[in-house]
Amino acid sequence: MATTFQQQPAYGASRVKFPSHPQAQQQHNLLSTTTANHASTLNNPSFPLSQQQQQQQQAQTNQYQQQPQTHHQQPSTALAAQRERERLDREGPNTLSQLSEEQREEIAEAFALFDLDKDKRIDYHELKVAMKALGFEVKKTEILEMLQVYGVSSTSIQQQAQGQQQQQQPIQQPYTHPKLLLPQSSFTYLMAARILARDPQEEILRAFELFDEGGKGKISLDDLRRVARELGEGLQEEELVAMIEEFDLDGDGMIDREEFLGICLG
Repeated sequence: MATTFQQQPAYGASRVKFPSHPQAQQQHNLLSTTTANHASTLNNPSFPLSQQQQQQQQAQTNQYQQQPQTHHQQPSTALAAQRERERLDREGPNTLSQLSEEQREEIAEAFALFDLDKDKRIDYHELKVAMKALGFEVKKTEILEMLQVYGVSSTSIQQQAQGQQQQQQPIQQPYTHPKLLLPQSSFTYLMAARILARDPQEEILRAFELFDEGGKGKISLDDLRRVARELGEGLQEEELVAMIEEFDLDGDGMIDREEFLGICLG
């Protein structure tokens, strides 16, 4: 007598048609029951695992939970950021050449001062204080946007340093979220553009505030003495008095903002 088979999904759902023979029917029932029990055990969360299997399962769960839910840039956003980086690299040298030697040194000194590990890259906090040292008060969102567009991932830097060799880490090792770092070249070009975009009058008034101790709105002879001493300028008292007398238009013995602007703008 011929035997027919009908293939169905796995785990107990298969039904094999045996001939209607008592012994064959018993074997078929035993096979179906065993297969169904095996599938139920695999799908049951309470299935007892060995201690090693439990540890591996817990480690994998912990690793997944430790990974931050990051949002990748959309293709259009990533492409726009790449084009902006290319524009900065292309136009940056020309922008930098429009600064004075003193301004270029100011940018370089600000970067070197806050690049604590001297790797020619700065993170969010270092970028914030470096820009503040240059006179730029920038909001957090603006700094984050700069890093998103012009920054590089700390992970990619490490891979380059290792010759693009990725090493496998133990499952138990915590996940480290990569930081975004701004290279020195990008910082230099961005700060050069900001300095060129400054209002000259605002720059002069910012310098005025450095002279005007206490915010009284005028520069006194004592202020000139203090600034000359801080800058290491060996000016004589007569020279300081002459400076006040030359630019003190209203004769009050001090230089106010308007008089200071007239000195600087000529």
